[in-house]
Amino acid sequence: MSKSFHVVCPQCDAVNRVPQDRPASQAVCGSCKARLFEGHPIELNGQRFQRHAERSDIPVIADFWAPWCGPCRAMAPIFERAAKELEPKARFVKVNVDDEPELAGRLGVQGIPALFVLKGGSVVARQAGLANLSTLHDWVRQFSTP
Repeated sequence: MSKSFHVVCPQCDAVNRVPQDRPASQAVCGSCKARLFEGHPIELNGQRFQRHAERSDIPVIADFWAPWCGPCRAMAPIFERAAKELEPKARFVKVNVDDEPELAGRLGVQGIPALFVLKGGSVVARQAGLANLSTLHDWVRQFSTP
């Protein structure tokens, strides 16, 4: 039996098993048939965030932001590019702190943009403020499973 990893569908939130011997970039959800990796960050609310963080075997890189935040708007194209370049080695998600203050508080977000790496539902790295593409690449290399 081939090795596999679990990833949550960006559309229907079903947990999918993806064989490592097949191209993950082409994987589709067993439930809704959507592509599992679309090459861009997905917007999540608190409940969906928890499911992705806890049930995905790949690192979840989260950008906590707000639409009125200038540095957050500057971070957006960097985060978008990272998702395009680094999926399926990691899942890139965005959480609007105005819509999800409880989740932001639970993770200790004190300023935005705030970036987190979650693995197995736990925070393994964090950074406040803007990050460059190199930092996001380093995180994925450090926390993704070969």
